[in-house]
Amino acid sequence: MTDILVIGGGIAGLSAAARLSEGAQVTVIEAETALGYHASGRSAALIEQNYGAPSVQALNRASVDFLQDGGYLSPRGLMIIAQAHERAAYEQDIATLGTTPITLEEACAFVPVLDREKLAFAAYHEDAQDIDTDLLLQDFARTLRQNGGTVITGSRVNAIVRENGCWHVSAGDRTEVAPTLVNAAGAWADQVAEMAGVAALNIVPHRRSMARIPAPGGHDVSTWPMFFGVNESWYAKPDAGHLLVSPADEDPVAPHDAWAEDLTLAQGLALYEEMVTEPVTRLRSSWAGLRSFAPDRSLVLGREPAMPEFIWCAAQGGYGMQTAPAASRLLADIVLGRSSGLDAETRAALTPDRLR
Repeated sequence: MTDILVIGGGIAGLSAAARLSEGAQVTVIEAETALGYHASGRSAALIEQNYGAPSVQALNRASVDFLQDGGYLSPRGLMIIAQAHERAAYEQDIATLGTTPITLEEACAFVPVLDREKLAFAAYHEDAQDIDTDLLLQDFARTLRQNGGTVITGSRVNAIVRENGCWHVSAGDRTEVAPTLVNAAGAWADQVAEMAGVAALNIVPHRRSMARIPAPGGHDVSTWPMFFGVNESWYAKPDAGHLLVSPADEDPVAPHDAWAEDLTLAQGLALYEEMVTEPVTRLRSSWAGLRSFAPDRSLVLGREPAMPEFIWCAAQGGYGMQTAPAASRLLADIVLGRSSGLDAETRAALTPDRLR
């Protein structure tokens, strides 16, 4: 028996478990044989403080010092590029993301393969930074274990029952028991809730696809920024000497071990190729992950109104890595009865009550 059971070994579950282990005995149950197997292991992993809904931006701001001080960040930068007919969407993007217009010469200095004949507008923001996702995941797992917590992998939850004031969670060939249950199951969050007798919140997984291509033209891409088409219609980002290109798809799907569809990748790569001088001749690899959203696209953090011993830690969307330090701190403050440093408006925008 433990104090708190956390279902889900991605960044949401591991960060929450690490924080909760400061004041409780915590056990994490993960269905896969590895931690961070699904969305957390397939993230493009950039922190841009102006990205997301207002509540997400508040979590970004509250997380950046932790990420910076812990050595998880490295310089990247973010650039938006657009053609002449995309001016309205471009202006909306630079207002939303707080980017600064730059000259076309500056844009091509950042990314030398941009096609000057197509490029009409560009804007840049230098404060966007890469996140070392593996280090972040492993450090939260290490903190949990150092505080006496336990991580169980390869155990898929198949039944959840509440009896005598405790949750009895059957996973694989074992049953774990605890008074408090944290639902950090990512794309499976609604399924876990219903298994526990809690009404779903309409948290829907959306597929995001990615292709890794060789460095265009043999360039050293290590210093290139992440660059976007308007309305996030596609994006590209350096990755270990290669370039990641995504169609920025967001197709609602059922929870599953996601894969990239060829047609979706082709559409995204075509949008990328339209803005560069180097064609894509082959892929190194491709994959997809599931980003799960609540209807208002804010995270869901806190106690279930109808069952306070059931804790939501879900709907991270594409913001899980960049919000994890502040989101996990807020969740631990709620569960352990501590005051929070986040303002009341932000906390209200994250609570499960708003969706009931």
